[in-house]
Amino acid sequence: MCGIVGAIAQRNVVPILLEGLRRLEYRGYDSAGVAVVKDGKLERVRSTGRVAELFEKSVDTQGLLGIAHTRWATHGVPSIRNAHPHLSREQIAVVHNGIIENYEELRVQLTAQGYEFTSDTDTEVIAHLVHSHYALGNTLLDAVLATLGELVGAYAIGVIAADDPDHLICARKGSPLLLGVGVQEHFIASDMSALLPVTQRVIYLEEGDVAEIGLMGYRIFDSNRNLVERAIHTSELSNESVELGEYRHFMQKEIYEQPQAVANTLEAVCNSQSLIPGIFGAEAAAIFADIESVLILACGTSSHAGMVARYWIEEIAGVPCSVEIASEYRYRVSVPNPKTLVVTISQSGETADTLAALNYAKSTGMDKTLSICNVPESALIRNSKLRFLTRAGPEIGVASTKAFTTQLAALFLLTLVLAKQRGRLDHAAEQRHLHELRHLPSAIQAVLRLEPAIAKLAERFADKHNALFLGRGLHYPIAMEGALKLKEISYIHAEAYAAGELKHGPLALVDKDMPVVAVAPNDALLEKLKSNLQEVKARGGELYVFADAETRFESTEGIHVMQMPEHAGYLSPILHTIPLQLLSYYVALQKGTDVDKPRNLAKSVTVE
Repeated sequence: MCGIVGAIAQRNVVPILLEGLRRLEYRGYDSAGVAVVKDGKLERVRSTGRVAELFEKSVDTQGLLGIAHTRWATHGVPSIRNAHPHLSREQIAVVHNGIIENYEELRVQLTAQGYEFTSDTDTEVIAHLVHSHYALGNTLLDAVLATLGELVGAYAIGVIAADDPDHLICARKGSPLLLGVGVQEHFIASDMSALLPVTQRVIYLEEGDVAEIGLMGYRIFDSNRNLVERAIHTSELSNESVELGEYRHFMQKEIYEQPQAVANTLEAVCNSQSLIPGIFGAEAAAIFADIESVLILACGTSSHAGMVARYWIEEIAGVPCSVEIASEYRYRVSVPNPKTLVVTISQSGETADTLAALNYAKSTGMDKTLSICNVPESALIRNSKLRFLTRAGPEIGVASTKAFTTQLAALFLLTLVLAKQRGRLDHAAEQRHLHELRHLPSAIQAVLRLEPAIAKLAERFADKHNALFLGRGLHYPIAMEGALKLKEISYIHAEAYAAGELKHGPLALVDKDMPVVAVAPNDALLEKLKSNLQEVKARGGELYVFADAETRFESTEGIHVMQMPEHAGYLSPILHTIPLQLLSYYVALQKGTDVDKPRNLAKSVTVE
């Protein structure tokens, strides 16, 4: 969740650190800070405002070695005293992502040794532990290594010492961290986007790695403390991909990037004449042939993608499929089946709950694993036998948009491959689906043309505090996703229901002040849905219907119909997602909320 940046150079690193933090703002944070070594002392500046405020407070701060951090509160309220970096006796400075599970025990131990705690965080124990070992005459590297042996939990850390201007120490376990390689300057960061202005050459540190970084080079030690070499990767990210450009918000930009993002995701398939298992990895054909069921593990928006996929996989491929919320899955007793394909879905590939669920599934003997992810070097990708990259490009807005639609595209490909391998997809059906996939980016572009009408519709939500979203079948998870988007960025309380469930309780909520948003595709459940909507109208509810062509919905008093350009069959959930994203975006504008950085939320949820 939090963001880390560190640098050692022959120039002032403060602008590098602060620009890195600015580029990590999308991850979500409630405070920020920077610490540098200068003339044998540590200089620290912290703020509970935006990174822009930290820029202003740091104008006189300079140094050739430093670390910086944006914090998303776990232990301790958002405040200056809880903001990173944390210091120990003005000699050691630490930034930390993750959670130290045994911090209370360590805090008692360190207090008994005379250390004074000035924050409520778990991180401060790291700073004092490092100092306790450093004060014994150990090098900074050895002091950090000794400290790591006492920590229980997850961490990515950066450590500097006031009297050692030549070294920056970093380590990771359960939280992502990378090393940026420059010319007589080196960097660390929790996200590649932070380093784009200074380097595109990076090393993705492995689980348990510790690195000692200097001006001229670096040393990396693995989890067994053996000196190792890690490959240097050249990132394909560009500055333009993480800049706002002509758009008002990143969310708006990313909504409009969806035609290209989906096209990029489908490129390899749509340029071919047939579907092959190899698009999911060299072992895919053998693994898919040996499965009896599919288990999808994901959180938040990604779990909604999984719920849509369950309908596809069972109906088209004929394979039993279940979807589990990753944060719940490993804490219940389940019945493992080694012939299950375990599919994990994540935009970042670093979602702690999803990674833990994957590892738990593997521990039960379910080792047939596939990850669908947007980040090629992520932990999720590295820990799965099979993988599919969604190629959505950087997603900066906290509320996921293009990651969701590209995940759906990937899951539909998985469905078709499984169906073909089981003899449930003949040549004609395969060609028809490939044609529909090739047309999908253009179909999304057509839906985006509804933006002005949706912006006008959003004005009616400005004074609302609650909303209901309805869908049936394939589109029930899309209603759930629409409700999630609205609550995430506009702070309107929104809930989704399968439309047939209205009469089993939710109708009690319906009145003239409760907008009811309905997803109305032209499918087999349309007439059932129309009956459900009449139940709303009869009770004075105001309906907002996103309807396919030829559904014969008409705008009348109390019913506002938004006509979709076409019906896309099985791919309809992808198209119906777009107007709900736009509706949420424009309602948030009406409410005046911070669209890209909604309160209390983070982009990459790397703590449990």
